[in-house]
Amino acid sequence: MTRSDADVDDALFARLREWFDDDALVELTATIAWENASSKFNQALRVGAQGLWREPGAAE
Repeated sequence: MTRSDADVDDALFARLREWFDDDALVELTATIAWENASSKFNQALRVGAQGLWREPGAAE
C-alpha cells in the first residue's frame, strides 16, 4: 500500500534542522505519517476526496 524504499537523506534532514527543533521535527514527522496512513487507508477502501482542498487560483 505504501512505498517503503523512500528515505530522508542527510542533506534534507540537515536543512530541516535549520528550521525545526527536535520537538517540532517529531510533530512534523508524526503529521506526515498520519496523512500518509490516512491517504492509503482511504485509497484501499475507495473513499473519494471530500473536496476540502482547492488549488490556489483554480476555477470554482
